[in-house]
Amino acid sequence: MSSRLALAEMLLATYPLPPASLDKLLALAEYVELPRGAVLFRDDALAHYVYVLQRGLARVYARRADREVTFSFPEEGAVLASIRGYTEQAVSYETIELLEDSGLFQLDMRALHALYQEDIHLANWGRVLVERVWQQTEQQLIARQFRTAEERYADLLHHSPHLLQRVALGYLASYLGITQVTLSRVRAKRK
Repeated sequence: MSSRLALAEMLLATYPLPPASLDKLLALAEYVELPRGAVLFRDDALAHYVYVLQRGLARVYARRADREVTFSFPEEGAVLASIRGYTEQAVSYETIELLEDSGLFQLDMRALHALYQEDIHLANWGRVLVERVWQQTEQQLIARQFRTAEERYADLLHHSPHLLQRVALGYLASYLGITQVTLSRVRAKRK
């Protein structure tokens, strides 16, 4: 499958676009290969791009003085953006780092926002993109507040068992809102 066709499928998974609108998005995209450990967005810098992850895995997290809190592990097909940078053109709250060597499509954020001004279909695509992030954030917040560590781990096993092979246990524990010791206990209990 050509990279252009692969990108089209990933973009259309967010929201259906007429061919002319899709072509405008595709024209913005530049394919880049980045190594494991590359940081796409920093919590202390303004973001200039939106990425579509064709191959690889990323981690979205926030840093505080003594720890990091992981929010998600975007995989192939995910659109990666600093939400604050995307919506307000302001410095990010989060850091997004690649956990694997990755192939991504890079779109200039200013050019993307300019397209939103001229094409209602693309504006709706951008709106749906943010709505999905909002929904995922809300689901994660509810899970952390109302579900036990065992329930959160069971949910991870049900929806994303492959992450156990692709992500360090410390990052998984942070994502689940538990310590690594608690994660070890939960895993031992399930065996």
